[in-house]
This record gives sequence, C-alpha cells and structure tokens, in this order.
Amino acid sequence: MKRLNISVKVVALAVAGLCALAGSTTAWAQDAVFVINARENGFPTYNPIKGTKLNVANNLIFDRMVVQDADQSFHGQLATSWESTPDGMSWTFKLRKGVKFHDGEPFNAKVIEWWLPKFKGTENAYMTEAIDKIVIVDDHTVKLMMKNPDPSLLLNMATSFMGVPSPKSYEALGDKFGVTAAVGSGPFKLASFTVGQQTKLVRNDDYRWASDLSKNQGPAKIKNLTLREINEESTAFLELKTGGVDALLSVPADFLPKIQAEKSMKVVMLPGTEVIYMPINTSVDPFTDIKVREAVVLAVNQKEIMTSLFGGTGAVATNFLISSLQEAKINPKFNVSYNPERAKKLLDEAGWAMGAGGIRAKAGVPLTVKLWTQNATQFKRVTEVVQAQLKAIGVNAEITVQDAASINAMYKKKTDHQLAVRSYDYVNADILDWFFSGTRLGYPNVSMWNDPKAEELNAKAMKGSRTWEERVANFKVYHEYVMSQHVFAPIYQPTQSFAYSTTRLKMPDTIRGIKLATQSIMDIEVK
Repeated sequence: MKRLNISVKVVALAVAGLCALAGSTTAWAQDAVFVINARENGFPTYNPIKGTKLNVANNLIFDRMVVQDADQSFHGQLATSWESTPDGMSWTFKLRKGVKFHDGEPFNAKVIEWWLPKFKGTENAYMTEAIDKIVIVDDHTVKLMMKNPDPSLLLNMATSFMGVPSPKSYEALGDKFGVTAAVGSGPFKLASFTVGQQTKLVRNDDYRWASDLSKNQGPAKIKNLTLREINEESTAFLELKTGGVDALLSVPADFLPKIQAEKSMKVVMLPGTEVIYMPINTSVDPFTDIKVREAVVLAVNQKEIMTSLFGGTGAVATNFLISSLQEAKINPKFNVSYNPERAKKLLDEAGWAMGAGGIRAKAGVPLTVKLWTQNATQFKRVTEVVQAQLKAIGVNAEITVQDAASINAMYKKKTDHQLAVRSYDYVNADILDWFFSGTRLGYPNVSMWNDPKAEELNAKAMKGSRTWEERVANFKVYHEYVMSQHVFAPIYQPTQSFAYSTTRLKMPDTIRGIKLATQSIMDIEVK
C-alpha cells in the first residue's frame, strides 16, 4: 500500500511537471525576437521629441495622433477625426476616449496642450513650428491655430518623432526620459534598453485603442518582444536560420536567395521608402568648386551598384526623393545618371590633371578625399564600390568606418569629412529641409550647404504653401535647385524586404502601413 502511495505521488508530480512545462511552453510561445534594420542600430534614446534617429520600438511604445497606410492615407490612432479650415489656418482634432499611458495617467486635450510646445528648441521643432496656439475645446477636442498653413501637418503627426509621451513621466525623468525609461500609451512597454545591443518590450495588457489598420483591437498577440541590434547581415541570417531570432526587419538583397531557399523562412517585399546617397561637404576643398562636386556625382554608377550589390532589385536613385513622391517628379534635366566622360572633363576644367598612379593632382597636391561610412555591411559594401568608381576618374577616396552610434556626433564637428555614404528612410519631401537647411549644418545637413537662394526656396516650400498642391509645386522647385548645385550623389532606392520564420510566426494576410510597423505587428501571432 505504501508503494502504491509512492507511485501515486510520482505520477502526480510527473503530471504537475508536464503541466508546468506546458505552461512554460505557452509562455515561451508568446515571446518573439526581431532583428532591427542595421541602419537603425546604436540609437541612444527613445525620446520621440528630442531624438533625431528612431527605430521601430518608438512606434510600439508611443501612440501617434494618426498613422499611415501603404497608400499613404491617414487613419486615426489617438485622434478619431480631424478637419482643417479651407485656408489651412485652423485644425480641429477629436481625441480618443479611454486611453491611458503606461503610468496610469489619462490621455486628453491637456496632454496635447503640454506636448506640442515641447518641440520648441529641439532639432524636431519644424514639425510643430507652424502651430501658433492650442485651444482646448473640451476634454477630448483640441483646435490648433496656425501661424501659417502647413499642409504637411498630418504627415508629421504620423512620424515616429510625434509619438506622444506621458507628461508626468517625461517631466519626472528629465534628460533620462527615453534612456532609463520611456512611457507612452502604445501596445508595448519598455522593459529594458541597452544601447547598441537590444531593447526588450513587454505587452501592454490594457491596450484597447489600436488604429483600424490592425484587425486586433486588443492587446498585442506577442507578450514579450526583444529587438536585437546586429550589424553584420551574415550573422543576422545565421541567427534566423538556427532559430536564434524569429524575424529580420530588413534583408539585404544578396541574402534574399539564401532565405528564399530555406523552407522554414519566408521573405516579404514592400515598396521602398529609403534612399542611399553620398552627401558632399561643400564647405571644404576641393568641394567648394561646383565642377568638382558635379564630377564626383557623375562618377557614381548607380546601375552597377544596384546590379552587383543588390541583385537588380530596387531602383537606381536619380534624385533625392523616393520615386513614389510627387515632388520626386522633377524636370528630367535635373536628374542624375552615370557619366564618367563628363566627370573627367569637369575635373580637367577645374585644373585637376591626371597624375602618376591614375590619381589626379593640382599644384602638386593629389586629389585625395575622406570618404566616411558606418559599420553595417551594406554601407561598407556600397562605399567600397563608390571608392573604386571614384578611382576610375582619378579621385583617391580614403574610407573611414565610423560607429553608427557616434557618427552623427562626428558630423557635427563639421569639417572632418568630405564625402560620406548614408541613407534616410522617410516619405515626405520635407526631408530636403532636414538635410539641406542652412540652420542645421554638420548634422543633419551633412553637406554643410548654406545657400541664400536655397534658403528662400526652402522657406516657401515649408511655410508658404496653403494647399497640398501648392506644397508639391514649391517643393519641386526647391528640389530642382538642390539638384542643380550637386551637393550629393543619389545612389540607390532599396525595396523593403523582411524575413521571418514560418515555424515560429504567423503574419497577417496583408501588411498595413508603409513598412512592417505597429499596424501589422499587432496582428502577428507566435506559433
């Protein structure tokens, strides 16, 4: 009988162990690990107001007033509806009721009154500088009175920079907000953040206010989400292949065939929102000479880069904006394409004669320039090809690889670089203002370009447009002038590709939004 009791206990313990294992498996099954785009690695803060570069975590931590779909239409998130007066001088927003921040504080009109002025004096001030006054109509209605029309207001509000933080936590944490803690109202809470390594998010179980772009209107289906930062794409691929991670939020073109050959992985391709380009420091020799700048621009063989490095996917870049934007459709004479013979002729005219070893010289000084890049595989590969293409016209470009986390601070020193290979990911023509305005020399204006005519055209485009149609027309003129001054070389427009483990994740049938972001992450299931 005693033996029977022992056996019963053993069986009971075994069953309990299996139940516990099953429970832990269920818990584990709700966890997911994504690798973020290498271009977004090393960002030092999750402060949407003050941050100049943000990653996918920001939109998971912070809700925005509106979000965008793939067709660039706007859908309410914290705002349920909005309208503008015909002259563009007033906007009224109805706010969603029942929203709470992660610290328990309510979202209401007073939050908007506190939030929008916080942008003043930051590098993101232009997002809100057209707003003159915020009028609280009631607890969930605000009216924005404008200094001047801003047809881009909704688009700005859809960006990561306009995620809405909790006023209570923001004021309490001060400069530590976004570093030691980041408190929003989004579907995930920040659990921990190690710069350059990983970000851990935990599901906000109280979330009930997703946009209509998400089928799931309750809490996210992923309980714990880890966002890892891996600079080397080969390492990221191996992690996906061996099960160390569940998804790569960006896949380089040369890895697409490898992933497509794996039965347990799937690639999803979306229209691109990124441009790879080479800014030219116009404030230092030899690039104070527009002929030298044009020569360097014409030396870049965009098609060769697209074919040799990206397997022919994506598109060559011929100007500064992604080709889907209306403002990218400028007069064709301003678009750039590879022309090495003209490049050589321009250098001859500028007095740079071909010298020994195939490197040009002027007054005994060789044409040697500093070419910067950052420590992600894609950037380094593009930079090496550009280096070879410059060598073909007699320019000796010496590559320096900078850490992604510190390169912007290096640019702010203003004269240390001459050329650089960079990219941006954005869907608004006001990126021209961001990278070429004379008020932001060093960074983000890496070209160090300060031109009176450009400033006049920029101001008209940013502040002098009453309607969207006027804005498009004004930005086209500004864009054409930027192109005429050869302050950068356009290189490549990637497609957006992400990959995931089909044994671990179930993706929604349709990816909503301009990239894989909150709208669709809300609907991802872990198997």
